[in-house]
Amino acid sequence: MRAALVNEFGGPSAIEYGTAPRPVPGPGEVLIRVAGTSFNPSDIGLRSGLLREVLPVEPPFVIGADVSGTVETVGEGATGFVPGDRVIGRLDRGGAAAEYAVAAAADLAAAPVSVPLAEAAAIPVAGLTAWQALFEHGRVEAGMRVLVNGAGGGVGMFAVQLARHAGARVVATASPRSARAVRNYGADEIVDYTRAPLSEAGPVDLVLHLVPGDASGPLELVRPGGRLVSITGPVAVPPGSPVETAHFVARNDAAQLAELVALVDAGAVRVEAAVRPLAEAAAVHREAEAGRVRGKVVLAP
Repeated sequence: MRAALVNEFGGPSAIEYGTAPRPVPGPGEVLIRVAGTSFNPSDIGLRSGLLREVLPVEPPFVIGADVSGTVETVGEGATGFVPGDRVIGRLDRGGAAAEYAVAAAADLAAAPVSVPLAEAAAIPVAGLTAWQALFEHGRVEAGMRVLVNGAGGGVGMFAVQLARHAGARVVATASPRSARAVRNYGADEIVDYTRAPLSEAGPVDLVLHLVPGDASGPLELVRPGGRLVSITGPVAVPPGSPVETAHFVARNDAAQLAELVALVDAGAVRVEAAVRPLAEAAAVHREAEAGRVRGKVVLAP
């Protein structure tokens, strides 16, 4: 099968679009004919070897944590799906950037029917991250004023919409090239971080910090008793700070993924992604490292 392979840790050129053995599903797994995978910033860390302690994968390996596609075969003991079912899921060890991938059946959810199957690959990693940041760590409630710091990315796309769906008033930071999309996702206010200081976004009850860099910067915007949730790094909290903080790495959760799919099919959450050929995986990594990728990019075999 054709696949985007990392034969050695390194820069974008370490990704080779070549051939790899077609995987075989083990007990509890299914084989998926892949319709799409998507780029996530964590793919850069995986490709370069910076995540070896978190994800102990050694070259050669196939990249791609998000998967959407059709169940081809079902391994022994796998339940819930049959050949022909359309599914989405997150592969914790990658492997989705190929024509076929294997996944634990327990980690999958039925794909939304209202979104093209390839584009549905944009949902699992970014959607689960936004869901857990808001509902588990941020404990978002109706009436809160929520700042999504970095709303123009894939997680931001879901975070803005989920916060609005929860009844919060959403303030979003975005560059001019992302502002229209972020407004369309439902942001009530937009702060152009290229022209205005972040202080213009406050005060807020909850901050979702989605951008690289110092996660403690937005602390001063949070009202006493409020919360700051970071997905990019720990938060340095001054002694006696009245703000709760959390830094987390999203986990696989098929039940939450099914809830996200239900919101997508109900029209409460939109999915937007640029679809490109899988052969362009290395190019997408180069563009991402140069800061030229906005929103979600799906790679289709």
